[in-house]
Amino acid sequence: MGPNPASRYAEVTPSILEALEIIVGASGLLAGDPDAMQDYAHDEVAGERYAHMPDVVVKPDAADQVSQILKMANQERIPVTPRGAGSGLSCGAVPVYGGILLSLERMNRILEIDRENLVAVVQPGVVTNDINDRVEPYGLFYAGYPMSLELCFIGGNVAENAGGGRAIKYGVTGRYVLGLEVVLPTGEIVRLGGKRVKDVTGYDMIHLLVGSEGTLGVFTEITLRLVPRPTTRAVLLIPFEDSSSAIGAVPRVMTRGRITPTSVEFMDQRAIQAAYEYTGERLPHPDVGAMLLIEVDGTDEERVERDVNSIIELCLQEGALDIFVGNTPRDERRMWRPRQAMAEALKAICPVQSLEDIVVPLSQIPDLIPELDRLSDAYDVLIPCYGHAGDGNLHATIVKKPETPHDRWEERLPEILEELYQVVARLGGTISGEHGIGSKRARYLPLVLDEKLIEIQRGIKDVFDPLGILNPGKIFPPE
Repeated sequence: MGPNPASRYAEVTPSILEALEIIVGASGLLAGDPDAMQDYAHDEVAGERYAHMPDVVVKPDAADQVSQILKMANQERIPVTPRGAGSGLSCGAVPVYGGILLSLERMNRILEIDRENLVAVVQPGVVTNDINDRVEPYGLFYAGYPMSLELCFIGGNVAENAGGGRAIKYGVTGRYVLGLEVVLPTGEIVRLGGKRVKDVTGYDMIHLLVGSEGTLGVFTEITLRLVPRPTTRAVLLIPFEDSSSAIGAVPRVMTRGRITPTSVEFMDQRAIQAAYEYTGERLPHPDVGAMLLIEVDGTDEERVERDVNSIIELCLQEGALDIFVGNTPRDERRMWRPRQAMAEALKAICPVQSLEDIVVPLSQIPDLIPELDRLSDAYDVLIPCYGHAGDGNLHATIVKKPETPHDRWEERLPEILEELYQVVARLGGTISGEHGIGSKRARYLPLVLDEKLIEIQRGIKDVFDPLGILNPGKIFPPE
């Protein structure tokens, strides 16, 4: 075995704690209180195996404080883990080597709504949904929509290049990032982009940093593009007899129907049962074996109505058991509620699970579903599947059966994941569509990326962070 990677880092000494307190003040420092610090030891990934306690939690409220913290950490060789809301699903904000947990929770101001340039300037600790609340009166919205928008911070969304239910029409977070203020691992503050829509001056550094999972810099200010808010929308809940029928309808809607829906969400039978029992909603059909939830929106009411009618006709041709249309806010909320509660519903079955984020080409989804059934039988686990069928990004969730001994689960999970990822790679997919690699999936990166590409990306990391102090243990497999 090689040397322990943690051995290259220094400890957080009492003198370091004193220096950090001078930077952020006593109210911005948390140390020596394991109960209070426990919340910062994990994200939303289930399992104590993934949790690691920081030595100190530091809460800056300005870019210059972040700069001072990183300069000191780099000089002393102390690991620093940036963190937003902790709602991630890849252990990207977990301090795997301890050290300094850099929480951006106090940097939570919306700095500017510029209606003339259609942009918002925000700090990284702003709750994503708060942006839309602020711009709604102006007929605008921020379209980079993650499913956990009421919990997550925009800084984490940018760090992960988060996607979500509306990505099929509106794209993922990166499409809307026009400018960044970033503190580099060595402490320098740099500005990239701005309010301009077009910029091809030099390398596209913004979109190198977007999705870099907190390994290349810490965002302290983000400039986001806003778009006009749709004035009309409709939601369709469409039960099918089985998964293959439901999935088969998706390309027909998008190609023959020439429709770009806002969302196309898929739920298999296990996922449906869990979500509807959890929310107390009544199943839409007694014979439902799979379901699609399709949303369309726009500014032309007649066009939206035509799209709805086309989707209804195409889905009935593909074997839909029934179709329910919601065009009032109350109906829409009821239809979306089971899908939005899906993760919590599956945790209610058994909290011991591995929520995956696989993505395959749209045409390969019908080939993926039988493979999930095969793995479920082979390893004696449950694998309910749901997610964004419109862009091939499915959340296959490996769930331990209550009767399975925990040690057997721990032993078999890496085998299940490796085989699942091999299947996905064979189908032309990859291991994460929106949640990121973090530390949870780092060991599996070589299954989907060539060795040379990993080497190049390690080289980029070394340029930004020569001493490797910023968010170590993420993305790349141990050397």
